[in-house]
Amino acid sequence: MTDQVMSGTDLARLRELNSLTVVRALRDQPPTTVTELANLTGLSRPAVDVIAQGLVSSGWATVVEPGGSSTVGRPARRYRFRATAGHVLGVDVGGHKILALIADLDGNVVHTSRIAVAADADPAERLAKLDQILATCLRDAGMTAQDIWAVTVGVTGPVDATGRTTLFTPLPGWQTVDLPTHLSGRFTCPVVVENDCKLAALAERWRGAANDANDIVFVLAGMRTGAGLIIDGVLRRGYGGAAGEIGALKAVKWLAAPSHLQRCPGVPPTVSDDDAAAWVFTAARDGNRDARTAVGRYVKDLAVGTAALVLALDPQVVVFGGGFSRSADLVLDPLRRELEKLCLRVPEVRASTLGADSVALGALRLALNEIDQRLFADGLSAPVAPRR
Repeated sequence: MTDQVMSGTDLARLRELNSLTVVRALRDQPPTTVTELANLTGLSRPAVDVIAQGLVSSGWATVVEPGGSSTVGRPARRYRFRATAGHVLGVDVGGHKILALIADLDGNVVHTSRIAVAADADPAERLAKLDQILATCLRDAGMTAQDIWAVTVGVTGPVDATGRTTLFTPLPGWQTVDLPTHLSGRFTCPVVVENDCKLAALAERWRGAANDANDIVFVLAGMRTGAGLIIDGVLRRGYGGAAGEIGALKAVKWLAAPSHLQRCPGVPPTVSDDDAAAWVFTAARDGNRDARTAVGRYVKDLAVGTAALVLALDPQVVVFGGGFSRSADLVLDPLRRELEKLCLRVPEVRASTLGADSVALGALRLALNEIDQRLFADGLSAPVAPRR
């Protein structure tokens, strides 16, 4: 029988895989000793000791010096994943604002920048605002574009494989915008563009109201209504990126639902269409009969599309998010009652806990997923930022 001899390439790849195994273990744990890492990974203690020291040298880990005043032996050295080795950028390009968040590799937000933009802004104006907020965000965070390892941008409307919203978007003229190409002039890292509802759903599962669920329908409720779907823990985009766009079917009444709030009797003429809903929710909370009726009609229409998704997908949780989630106290109970009339099984209905930051947070999560995919598929070859 002939013994197989492992080549130098095989040995190098084995060392790489073992290093990745230790990195995975470090990312999921508090500061950890070599013995603990050996138990977690199944690798030998001497091998883990060498790997851990190598990860410190290459910038992927840091040493946590032993604390305390014990005089019985020398406390074991502990290692921590170095989350500041790189950073990701999540951006929400909305109708009225652009929000940018920078986070480290553990998802800790280290800087936030926000800028207002007119709802009727044309593509050139909106892109100029985007460029402005990105420059401000990086500058104020003390970073350059080279410090960012992945970028995700959330936009309104179904996003196809090229990063465009060619099917539909309420942003004026945005169907003509090639955002990945626009941003490639600033960033050399991967740039992903995704639908805002889908990103908000991702955020709610990561850090929001649905962090205990794998099957989620996220309903973005505002002056437009949309949905993001997570099934079996996976964000569902659909073949053309239009999964969840059930509001396009007029029979489900999502398109017209906000008009009940806009047309509510008693809304002062000085209140704009964008602010009418807030006025109605406040008046309903104060007992105004017309306002309560308008909210009830809105909920009935919202329930039709929500029920269609519930019947099709049987989720564990429905998350009520978007701008109207600030008035969840007026919506959740009647929405549950309407779903009970329409559905075979009613899932839990919860209010978003992330509010206006949900899309940008979901963008961060998707960017971190991109980093993990590259890291664990291609090895520890991504550039490591200088220590600060």
